[in-house]
Amino acid sequence: KQWYQRRVAITAGGRASSVVLSGTPIKRPTGQILPSPTATTPVFAPCRLLDYELEMGFFVGPGNAMGDNIKMEDAADNIFGMVLMNDWSARDIQKWEYVPLGPFNAKNFGTTISPWVVTMDALAPFLLPHQAKTDPAPLPYLQEHDSYQYDIKLFVGIQGENMTKPEIVTKSNFKYMYWSPRQQLVHHSVTGCNMSPGDLLGSGTISGTTDEELGCLLELCWKGTREVKLGESGEVRKFLKNGDDVIVTGYAQGMGYRVGFGECTGKVLPANEL
Repeated sequence: KQWYQRRVAITAGGRASSVVLSGTPIKRPTGQILPSPTATTPVFAPCRLLDYELEMGFFVGPGNAMGDNIKMEDAADNIFGMVLMNDWSARDIQKWEYVPLGPFNAKNFGTTISPWVVTMDALAPFLLPHQAKTDPAPLPYLQEHDSYQYDIKLFVGIQGENMTKPEIVTKSNFKYMYWSPRQQLVHHSVTGCNMSPGDLLGSGTISGTTDEELGCLLELCWKGTREVKLGESGEVRKFLKNGDDVIVTGYAQGMGYRVGFGECTGKVLPANEL
């Protein structure tokens, strides 16, 4: 799997209808889930394993005509700017439906983005030194000869209904992404898929190498086998509860200044009654 992911970015299609601005509540989804680890027949029920997913999104600029593709040397001119993103995930719905085609209803009920689109010009001072991918080398159309990876510090906090403040559970960085936004855009358009101004692409989960850098509860709780402490509040989580506020923040740190994105927040509401 790792070899495959280093050859080509594994992606999932999306939708624009349920992309919402920070502060919009997210209702717990209902769908087909397996009622127990040993079950083979699904039931229709509210999601029990609701999760956040730390991502960043980027907006397409000019784009390309259908049938054409965006080449690497033109990709940067087709990326306008970036936002923080929480791609909410229903892990139990995802577990049942992702074989053989991947997540669908597990991902389509809500994606939250931050209020400010930060342009790539504003992020230019935070480019990291170029590190060519060699194990294995990407196919020629995906190869980069200069850097498009950014040093952006990212945080996720959770505040339960009985807590007085959010507690940080994830501290990560956009620099950990294997594929850059430029490579993602080039790959998305390589078949001739037309990208339009304003199209939004998500980075995928942003996780580092240590426990505190893991970008979702599924990874933090190691598929439900351990609890995640919410600071000194006395509360723990494996997955999100009704009433939880999830707060994603991030910034790029300069010499005496920061470039921020605003908060990316959402409160979990109960599922509709069946």
